[in-house]
Amino acid sequence: MLSRIEELMLVSRCALSDDRDAFGRLVEEYQSDIRRFFINLTGDVALSDDLSQDTFIKAYTGIRGFKGFSRFRTWLYRIAYNEFYDYTRRNKEQAEERLPEPAETYVGGSDAKIDLAEALKYLNEQERTVVVLYYMEDKPIKDVAAITGMPDGTVKSHISRAKAKLIKFLE
Repeated sequence: MLSRIEELMLVSRCALSDDRDAFGRLVEEYQSDIRRFFINLTGDVALSDDLSQDTFIKAYTGIRGFKGFSRFRTWLYRIAYNEFYDYTRRNKEQAEERLPEPAETYVGGSDAKIDLAEALKYLNEQERTVVVLYYMEDKPIKDVAAITGMPDGTVKSHISRAKAKLIKFLE
């Protein structure tokens, strides 16, 4: 994992001299995390790859807009979050059909993980997103709030409601 200083150095090289090797290093570091984030939200590997690619393209073209107030990783997740919700707004009916389904390709095959993937279908988009970020991506509340643009209290409320729904489903 890159340190904050390493991230800032790579971002600076990208922004100031259009250093594609530096951006390539950032992609190598974060592509599996972003891809996993999308797989957990969509359940579709091909769609996840497309959304990941779009996220990195937007990050590359907008890297001069990165202010450094948060980690680059948080900024990248915010772009990914926006990309997912732009996609769902454009393709509302298709997005509902692409909710996560149990599959060994991304849940690892254990019964508990399959049940959880099935249970995620019953959460609304916001609940599913905060659950994925908080529990599956191991992001603290403040990072989830920064990524989603929600206040901390709203994130906590979504997590609480989602936990109640998941417990009910898994019982």
